[in-house]
Amino acid sequence: MSGATGLSPSTWRKSSYSDGNGGECVEVDDADPGTVRDSKDPDGPRLAFTTRAWQAFVTSLEAGDLPVA
Repeated sequence: MSGATGLSPSTWRKSSYSDGNGGECVEVDDADPGTVRDSKDPDGPRLAFTTRAWQAFVTSLEAGDLPVA
């Protein structure tokens, strides 16, 4: 998890569903795609997932298998 440990700089990508006001957003670390954070609290806690778990989550979202509020 290079981005989460600070060994290399992270480039955070905000959800395409984010509104322009920086509302309720999730950002993904491009250097470590299984690491996510809340865009409103960039120095706060981060969640880290294995590659397999992250891919399963994204696949489920894309398939519409998970409710999106």
